[in-house]
Amino acid sequence: MPRTPRGSGRFRGLVGAGVIAAALVGTALTVPAAQAATPQLTVDLGRTTGAVMHGANGALYGLSDDGVPGDNIVTPLHMTSIATKAPDGAQHPNGDALAVQPAFARGGGGDNLIYMQDVYAQWPYENLGLSDYLAKVDTMVRKVAGRPDADTFVWVPFNEPDGNWYSGLGSSDATKYASALSSFQSDWATVYKRIRSIIPDARIAGPNETHYDARLMGDFYPWAKANDVLPDITTWHELDPGSLSHFEGTLSAYRELERKTGISARPVNINEYGNRRDLSVPGQMVQWMSMFERNKVYADQAYWDIAGNLDGNVSQTNIPNGDWWLLRWYAGLSGQTAKVTPPQANVIDTLQGIASLDTGRRQAQVLLGGGTSGSADTVLQHVPASFGRKVNVSVERTAWSGYEGAGPAPSVLARKTYTVAANGSVTVPLTNLDPMAAYRITVNPAGSGTPAAADVPWSASYEAENAALTSGTVYTQGTVSNPYGYATSGTKDVGSLNQADSKAAFTVDVPSTGTYDLGVFYGNQSGGPATQTLTVDGGSARTITYDPTLNWTYRSIARTSVSLTAGRHTLTLAKGINEVTLDKIDLTKSSTAQTVYPATYTDVTGSPSYGYSASGLTGAGSLALTAGDSAVFDVYAQTDGYYTVHTDYASDGPAKLTLDGATAVTLPATRGQVTDRSARLYLSAGNNRVTAATSGSATLTLRDLRVAARGDTSGVTAYEAENGTLAGAAAVSSDTWATGGKYVGYVGNGSANTLTVQVKAACAGRYVMNVRYANNEVAGSGNYNTNVVSRATRITVNGTAQTVMFRNNYSWSTYWDLPVPVTLGAGTNTITFGNPTAYAPNIDRITVAPVTG
Repeated sequence: MPRTPRGSGRFRGLVGAGVIAAALVGTALTVPAAQAATPQLTVDLGRTTGAVMHGANGALYGLSDDGVPGDNIVTPLHMTSIATKAPDGAQHPNGDALAVQPAFARGGGGDNLIYMQDVYAQWPYENLGLSDYLAKVDTMVRKVAGRPDADTFVWVPFNEPDGNWYSGLGSSDATKYASALSSFQSDWATVYKRIRSIIPDARIAGPNETHYDARLMGDFYPWAKANDVLPDITTWHELDPGSLSHFEGTLSAYRELERKTGISARPVNINEYGNRRDLSVPGQMVQWMSMFERNKVYADQAYWDIAGNLDGNVSQTNIPNGDWWLLRWYAGLSGQTAKVTPPQANVIDTLQGIASLDTGRRQAQVLLGGGTSGSADTVLQHVPASFGRKVNVSVERTAWSGYEGAGPAPSVLARKTYTVAANGSVTVPLTNLDPMAAYRITVNPAGSGTPAAADVPWSASYEAENAALTSGTVYTQGTVSNPYGYATSGTKDVGSLNQADSKAAFTVDVPSTGTYDLGVFYGNQSGGPATQTLTVDGGSARTITYDPTLNWTYRSIARTSVSLTAGRHTLTLAKGINEVTLDKIDLTKSSTAQTVYPATYTDVTGSPSYGYSASGLTGAGSLALTAGDSAVFDVYAQTDGYYTVHTDYASDGPAKLTLDGATAVTLPATRGQVTDRSARLYLSAGNNRVTAATSGSATLTLRDLRVAARGDTSGVTAYEAENGTLAGAAAVSSDTWATGGKYVGYVGNGSANTLTVQVKAACAGRYVMNVRYANNEVAGSGNYNTNVVSRATRITVNGTAQTVMFRNNYSWSTYWDLPVPVTLGAGTNTITFGNPTAYAPNIDRITVAPVTG
């Protein structure tokens, strides 16, 4: 885990960076001679640079438990590596390598790097002597040795040795350095050989320094070769903004060291990368990811705060934030990477990008962002002749939503048909770029028809530091000079809003009369829910409630709607219960437009074919599935409820859509005619995986999945926990924040302490049971990590049991809903909650809904 001290004092503030929609303009921008030329990011599709590696999507302690984060979050990312703690290690209460491996494997994960010294409880690691460590090494390696997946694990014997047991490795005193080097080499060889004595073909990684130290590496690798103890994977950490400027030079120096030493090129895994100001921010992370993908190395995001949220990319167990969608895009790149030339190379906080070309799919993608709030041109060179003379181009944006703000599906900014120039190029201009956002440009052959124009609602952002403040203070947060401060829009936020008269008055200007969605970016470390009153132009007040966040600067979003007439207004947020910090507000014109998911952008298995004879609604063409093929749509829902889902398809035989392990929609044969099949499906808040497949010899041709903007809860049945049957120590308690004012606690910590609810189902089948719960258990203390604990619940449905993990949600008076798919029989079903060995979370209520409404 990163070891840079977090600094002193109380972090205060919020993030914001003018989230203004970047728009694709129809013609190239005209730049007056007096102005600087528009920056260009050039993608040469004629120069491929190797297979897409997806190496930069790893995470240290990103998975905390089996099911935290949920499979709907982990699986779409196809993570190539994770870094975890030693089996039964004491460094943190979760993130155990063996505990998270099932979920990692279900998601198709790659290497699981075990931080072996995380078996110790203290940081820096307590040094009890090599004999003590070797005994622990024996135990942990033997736990893995007999497993059928033993080759999945990679052993990291020492973590940041230059900052732990061998601190002299960083000394400028030659004698101290030589002594530390001798000790480290001796211990490395001893531990290395002990691992190999148990698992002869074990893969071992190191030396795993806090940074790349040319002196140590230059001494270590020739010695390791001479003594036959070379790492199989080379690891070090990149935790400074300067890494964005010097990493390529560092990697080049390492490769030269390999050549000089006469050893084969090792895979490189930068198993801790990024700063707090980077994590969760798409415009920052795309810079790191492009750098690592371009150089074909693996990399794991750093663990700065809590385990189980993919290092700042997950809002709740099943709910992504804005940066998760960038990782999802990255996982969807296929084929070969293409040469990208940014406006500036190896510079901190500049526009960077990753590009891929899949000639089989006839699809090119560019992921870009970072550094600029102005305009930029993406120039695609040498578009393959197989794409034809006309191509369809779509542009999407995923905006920063804070660390804990829910991130909706990326917005489509434009769809346009371009004529490929005689030299094989297409220029895609972008304006009003948001430096905290990332963008995806997708290019494919154009078919007949014209793609539907993108519906881009009006949107604007207003920084809290620019509001009229009463009894509040402006703070500066994460910057290049303070990279371990948290990401904040414009680097400033407003805190200390803790007086009775504290308020922030925002002056806004809207173009038309109507309803607007208001998003308030905030932090709440008060230990419980907080409130503010919202008034428009001094009118009647309403209450906005802010759930707790990890700390004052770990940003989330509270959402509501306001009715405004065209013109200028004052929106005032005044202190209510407890305190919050404010970063910015977003105002967006409410829209009822459907979200459209092109089939050709899905996560596929098998060998489906891609067709572009017709542009269709999105211009993305169509996907044809035959026996053994499947396509998975990642579908976002803002709230739990039933949504109308339309499938545009053609089929010459039976096909279906599945959701939560059950058939949700049957797709009858259409004799080749494109048909719109609609269904009412229950979607859980966050990401839902809808799988399309056919059977037998039928061919299913998919164009798009279209999902209603909002859901409803008619047909959902609620059961208050306090009305269930309690046994043992389980007890009803009062809490004004619980629905109905009551919840059930003291469930578990003994097999007799249970809650049982009788649930009625109209018919047998698959249902989604939402469990509304609270859990604020923490354990131990670290240097700067908050050791949150997930609580397990044994949920038994009609005698069939499963264990479900409930993530910490920062307060015993805050309630989150966790979706749990269950199979119910017709009539009355008995559902029991318990845990024989530890406490379950407090349970407020459950709701039950059939998958198909």
